Amino acid sequence: MPDAARALAGWVAAGCVLLGAVAVTVAVGAGPGGPWRGYVSEAGVSDSAFASTYRMGVFALAAALLSLAAALPVTLRLAAGLLLTGAAGTVLSGAVTCSAGCPLPPFEAATPADLVHAGASIVAAGVTVLAMLVVGFLRPATPGLRRVARVAGVVALPVAGAVALGLLTVGRGDLVAGLERVLLVVCAGWGLCTALLLARHRPAAPGPHDRVVPRTREHVERDERVTGSTTSV
Repeated sequence: MPDAARALAGWVAAGCVLLGAVAVTVAVGAGPGGPWRGYVSEAGVSDSAFASTYRMGVFALAAALLSLAAALPVTLRLAAGLLLTGAAGTVLSGAVTCSAGCPLPPFEAATPADLVHAGASIVAAGVTVLAMLVVGFLRPATPGLRRVARVAGVVALPVAGAVALGLLTVGRGDLVAGLERVLLVVCAGWGLCTALLLARHRPAAPGPHDRVVPRTREHVERDERVTGSTTSV
């Protein structure tokens, strides 16, 4: 993909992150659990007043992951693949809503839709965190991209682990709700900062393996005339 197209994809990703984050925040604030209690996904249940707003925000975030994958340079194909997986999981999470309260095992009885929704959401968040780590530590990237990814990854990885541990040992409650929100904020912040960095398109300097255009005989003769006239002066 040309550099200009990657820059455009970066702008699209940044816009989608902002749109999705605002929509989800509004829906969660007006949802059954309010801004701080319950799972974020509860804002998307059918009884929620802003369920459609929540789903719109989720799909916008999926578009952000897709655009971010397109904006990444070729050297970060692994991270781009992870983001594509995250986009697919996010779409599935928005398309399959959970039941009231979004119950999850082992402490609550869950429906098949609850399990599909939760599984898709967990995969989407998990691969996004892995993409941060790939950009920050495992694959060559610009210094700016590495710094942003390392800061976000160092914060997101333990928080993601704490969320997983909390789901298995504590279950639904304020602890998991708070950790989930922190993780989503970190993921959105990383996506926005990375998208803006990628959107700052700068023409690349010719590399050592770029094809050199051969000089024509006319160019050589002209250079010789210029050199001769300079010498005579």
